[in-house]
Amino acid sequence: MRALRFYFDYISSNAYLAWHRLPELERRFALAIEPVPVLFAGLLEAHGQLGPAEIPAKSRWMWRDNLRKAARLGLPLEPPRFHPFNPLLPLRVSSLPLGDDERRALIGALFHAQWAERRHLSEPGVVAAVADAAGLPGAELVARAQELESKQRLRRQTEEAIGVGVFGVPSMLVESELFWGFDDLGHLELYLRGEDPLEGRRDSIPEARLPASAQRRRVL
Repeated sequence: MRALRFYFDYISSNAYLAWHRLPELERRFALAIEPVPVLFAGLLEAHGQLGPAEIPAKSRWMWRDNLRKAARLGLPLEPPRFHPFNPLLPLRVSSLPLGDDERRALIGALFHAQWAERRHLSEPGVVAAVADAAGLPGAELVARAQELESKQRLRRQTEEAIGVGVFGVPSMLVESELFWGFDDLGHLELYLRGEDPLEGRRDSIPEARLPASAQRRRVL
């Protein structure tokens, strides 16, 4: 089976939408999907970026865009109570050693709680209750997520993601090809079908920054 790593953070509504597209791709292309929680803020810091929520014009546009996507998918999507919020606890809980089915059930339940039910995942009681409803020992998982090993695990996952070129969420890595964002799922599907438009052109694609002929500067 081909492996697909799904890098995500609960802070991203696009990651929530993409999570619901993965089972279809998994069935059609016999994929082994590995969900990898990462801290989006860590990716932003590593690459010197601002998050969409930090750019008001982009935030307004993205919310309308995501509502359109959710409507097409038939998924509920509600404005969160707080955004951005601190996603460390649910990310650490989702990174704990669990069975594949348990981890998927937990991730799906946490995404639903955040983006369909407007529950605040920064609160330990909320995370524990969501895990309980998914058939897992919520209080125990929340307690384990506070341990140093759990904190280091999420940090390590984020650093490893940065090391393979991940700069945003959701990101999907298949073999050495990285696809970013919900809107890149179409390109991912072409790649999985063996119809990637870049096939045969990879040698001509620059791997590093090209030399610049101008610098951005403020003129106002």
